[in-house]
Amino acid sequence: MAQASTFGHRVGQYMHMRDAPPSLVIRSLRGSELAVTETHDDNPAPGLSGSLADEAYLVSLKLQDYPACELWKDGKSVAKADVKAGTTWLYDLRQDPRYIVDKPFHSIQFYLPRLVLDGISAESRTRINDLAFGFGSGYDDSVMRHIGGALLDGLRRPEEASRLFIDHMMLAFSAHIAQAYGGVERLTKLTRGGLAPWQVKRACERLESDLGGKLSLDQIAAEFDLSVDHFSRAFRVSTGFPPHQWLLRQRLKAAKQLMTLRDLPLAEIAISAGFAHQSHFTRVFSAAVGVSPAVWRREMLGVHEGEA
Repeated sequence: MAQASTFGHRVGQYMHMRDAPPSLVIRSLRGSELAVTETHDDNPAPGLSGSLADEAYLVSLKLQDYPACELWKDGKSVAKADVKAGTTWLYDLRQDPRYIVDKPFHSIQFYLPRLVLDGISAESRTRINDLAFGFGSGYDDSVMRHIGGALLDGLRRPEEASRLFIDHMMLAFSAHIAQAYGGVERLTKLTRGGLAPWQVKRACERLESDLGGKLSLDQIAAEFDLSVDHFSRAFRVSTGFPPHQWLLRQRLKAAKQLMTLRDLPLAEIAISAGFAHQSHFTRVFSAAVGVSPAVWRREMLGVHEGEA
């Protein structure tokens, strides 16, 4: 199986792009890799797309209309379709799907290896033979639109992306595809309980020791000999939050504590609390708290001065 770590390069060649688009990669069940990349070209080189033949699926969230798309499968032209922005298209890469590149395009492309689906099947005790979808048909999938939108910032600003958040969204992607198109029972129903108290303590310590979010869910789950999916669900049962949201709360808590110290500049506080830089800190803090860090600190210091 081709490695997902080369996914951006392979998709760039497949779609005749001049530069390979950046991709995000995580290791999931059974050591397989999931990947996602954004493809966008307003002036593509025309012709039949290349080959991505693999033991995997390509799940494509369209961000732009692509009318009269000529679709190929197994070396033959088989259909024409009007691709609408916001729809999700699935392709079995074992069928060597291709299309005629002759118009501007913009999509988010997800790489889903067959081995990942096999791992989900084993956990859910449900067999997925093949995903059920019509070749040449798009689907109005609101979950995929949400997941794709959430990942765009990470693709465009990878230095700001939380590794845990990317892991969480990609696992949500694979679970959704397995449920919606593979017939797997809703995975949240399969959760039997949370982590043991010592596991919660250890997991929280590991997360808090790395506020920058460089640790992956795979690394943390491996310490407890659990699959990534099992660990993520059990952590949420035990704490009330998925790992990336729990870590974000700790970052904000650390930042607030540091902001009660007058002499620390916001840029230094941002880095110390695990944010990529000050503008990243300001954007996340403002969205979570409702005011900017500077305003929050002025108000807090004003209260402290009045009480003194």
